[in-house]
Amino acid sequence: MRLILSKIVILTFLVIFITGCVEDSPPEAQPTPTFADTVTPSVTIPITPFPSAAQSTNTPVFTKTNEAILSLTLPASATSLPADVSRFPDPDLYTWKVIASGFSRPTGIASAMDGSNRLFVLEQEGVILILQDGKILETPFLDLRSQVSTQGSTVRGLLGIVFHPKYDQNGYFFVHYTKDGGNSIISRFQVSENPDLTDPNSETRLLEINYPIGEHIGGGMAFGPDDYLYISIGDGGAGGNGDQAGNAQNPDTLPGSILRLDLEHNGEPEVWALGLRNPWRFSFDSLNGDLYIADVGENQWEEINYLPAGSPSGGNFGWNYYEGMQPFKTNPPEKLDVIFPIWTYDHTLGCSVTGGYVYRGQQLPDWFGIYFYGDYCSGNIWGLLQYPDHSWHSESLFKLPGYITSFGQDQTGELYLSSVTGQIYKLVKK
Repeated sequence: MRLILSKIVILTFLVIFITGCVEDSPPEAQPTPTFADTVTPSVTIPITPFPSAAQSTNTPVFTKTNEAILSLTLPASATSLPADVSRFPDPDLYTWKVIASGFSRPTGIASAMDGSNRLFVLEQEGVILILQDGKILETPFLDLRSQVSTQGSTVRGLLGIVFHPKYDQNGYFFVHYTKDGGNSIISRFQVSENPDLTDPNSETRLLEINYPIGEHIGGGMAFGPDDYLYISIGDGGAGGNGDQAGNAQNPDTLPGSILRLDLEHNGEPEVWALGLRNPWRFSFDSLNGDLYIADVGENQWEEINYLPAGSPSGGNFGWNYYEGMQPFKTNPPEKLDVIFPIWTYDHTLGCSVTGGYVYRGQQLPDWFGIYFYGDYCSGNIWGLLQYPDHSWHSESLFKLPGYITSFGQDQTGELYLSSVTGQIYKLVKK
């Protein structure tokens, strides 16, 4: 009976999830399912008011010092690195192996990069669990269920986590979650004396972001090679309204952008890039600092955006004047300088892109330098490779049962992914 009830609960959730992802479309357009992103706080400091992007003057660009970038993820034992591959390996020689199951709607996977070999798994309702040596520790690393609100939505909840580059020294990590009412919170926490438990009284709120409707939240978080904190924020709209509020093209509002925070100084958010609809997941290449952004589409196109290391702030990815490479809103400004995606796919292949990582691990050298990404609905997984002439090529590699919510990396750069049905997979050789 328990097994039957469990299957009913999962089936009911999936029906709600898909239904919630089917968003209204503009007239004469087909409805599109998308996966965007689910109280009283504990001890916090007051939320610091933040200025508009126009007031921010501190805009350093990425460093290209490879030695510093390498230290972020590569193991100390690594003595040599393979050259980037120039072709795709045979995917039939590899598989995504289930290494753990039983999670409740996992939305993210992260490593503290502290030598512990632990993976931290987010659950949508507000719990962070530790996966170590294939086992889930019984006590949560952090339980935020009293503060996190999904409001019955598939796109709200505990959405993102990232550990400070000096976590082994300061114990800081950052989370992104939605509270009751739909606004999202960026908070810093600190680990307790027990490395498997968070100090529950350590929350420091950095930002609270308001959304017009609260459906396109984003949720991704990463430290760049400049050690600034980057956060992906959706346009705050809902499917079919085409960002009517105009947030994505407004540098004076936070939604529809990639934010950057200088935590060592004033901590005020800078709209570092704009023109994004719902950048659910993004990542920096741990070897060279290149940035990959997967932006969930509106009517027809899912897209992968790219910025090489050293790119300045202010990049505009085109939404809502463009969806993918196709015009969406008429009459863009004559001098609009758009960074078009390096790759797109339409909704015959899926419904909602989930961005991944460039593989920089040691166990599977044939994949070195290939960017992995997938689709939430179809379970398709692709690789994206830049050829020596700087052209891009994507290839279909794997197909899972579906519902890919996030990719993750461990401290040595090996790849993982999570499914909303509760499994954690690892890419391995057969």
